[in-house]
Amino acid sequence: RLVHLDLKGAAPRAQYLEQVLPLLRALGATGLLLEYEDTFPYTGPLELLQAPHAYSPEELQALLSWARAQGLDVVPLLPFPLQFVLKHRQFAHLREVKELPNALNPHKEESLALVKAMIDQVMALHEDLQWFHIGCDEVYYLGEGEESKQWLQQQNNTPEKLCLSHIKAVATCLAWSYPMVTPIVWDDMLRGMSEETLAESGVPQLVQPMIWDYATDINVEGKVQLIEKYRRCGFSKVWFASAFKGATGANQSLTLIGHHLRNQLEWLQVAQRSPADVLEGIALTGWQRYDHFAVLCELLPVAIPSLAVCLQALKNGGYSEKVKENVENLLGMPNLEIETFMSPSLGTFPGSSVFTLVTQISFHLKSSVDELLERNRYSTGWFSPYHRKRKIIHPIIVHHFQPDAVRLFSKWNAVVQDLEAAMEQVFHRCAIEEWMEENVHPHLQKLQEVVDDLDEA
Repeated sequence: RLVHLDLKGAAPRAQYLEQVLPLLRALGATGLLLEYEDTFPYTGPLELLQAPHAYSPEELQALLSWARAQGLDVVPLLPFPLQFVLKHRQFAHLREVKELPNALNPHKEESLALVKAMIDQVMALHEDLQWFHIGCDEVYYLGEGEESKQWLQQQNNTPEKLCLSHIKAVATCLAWSYPMVTPIVWDDMLRGMSEETLAESGVPQLVQPMIWDYATDINVEGKVQLIEKYRRCGFSKVWFASAFKGATGANQSLTLIGHHLRNQLEWLQVAQRSPADVLEGIALTGWQRYDHFAVLCELLPVAIPSLAVCLQALKNGGYSEKVKENVENLLGMPNLEIETFMSPSLGTFPGSSVFTLVTQISFHLKSSVDELLERNRYSTGWFSPYHRKRKIIHPIIVHHFQPDAVRLFSKWNAVVQDLEAAMEQVFHRCAIEEWMEENVHPHLQKLQEVVDDLDEA
């Protein structure tokens, strides 16, 4: 049971992860799937890939030793295709389609040299790895570059074969240098391929596919058949991938636990109907952005109650009143709500104050500002946009309306200051600024403007 930490947005400080790992272990995690992206401490020509908040080698080594101390396996994930690499001007010449940083050109020797250099640097910081996830999902635009178009015009060449040769090249790169490590790939590019195409490619002997589906109504029978197909093609083992957050909306700020719990229960059904020796494990994904260029979705502390419910359901083979009590005890959180968004109650888990304050803001900030500006009769009747533009107001209306506006502005300013202080314990400044600009500033700004307009009028 791998917990996926997607570090391409709002990457938590190393000290926060140190606090979280014992909780993950207690909840039933047995490993971490670490998607480093631009937070890995690359060196040499790759140093420019590092984000300003990337982990230092010392921080990363400490994190890996904390994981070992908790008995958690670590599986690194390098997300080929490499959006976070190909966005840089210095690597733009390796794009499949020159305008788009979506896929690596598979025909250039330098592309494979880049892949190898990245794998080598990640491997150098990890000990005793059993698996290495090489991504290979949603490789859009592969086959649309000029060299690929020429390759596809040759006899018997197809887009499927191009994709498989790319996967094979990356997996072989890993296998040659690190024969004890098994590559894992996302399976979405493989699903629609024929058994014959897959079997002939040689890919099934090299990798383990991770079948992902984050829905609440998985086609259980279809998944069972897909597993059987993969076995017939020669894949020795398969993985499942569910989700505990980051799968219900690109700009989602709160996690709907019920959705993610039902997703785990569906996967349990698939597991029950699959041969026992075929399933290697499950990764509970927690996407932080839908891709490298998207906005932030639910922050990790906000989704910990969902992760707790999902892990416990998988560990116990289902969800019951007893499992719910376990989760409540481990989180220090009475009255866990599954079917509605959690109300802002405080727990004792690391980052619970972030959970509480984000919940309060998500529930009430926008609605309270809208209430004041669009449904307050003094605002709509005597201090409309027309009045505000011309700074005219009846003096008595100031007495009726201004105290409410100032009070609301002061209240939310205080909440936001508390949240910033709580987030400082978990995130770097850039993540805090991004979340505030997306979720807080547009509404606070409206309030600030109406307070300023009242003063001037």
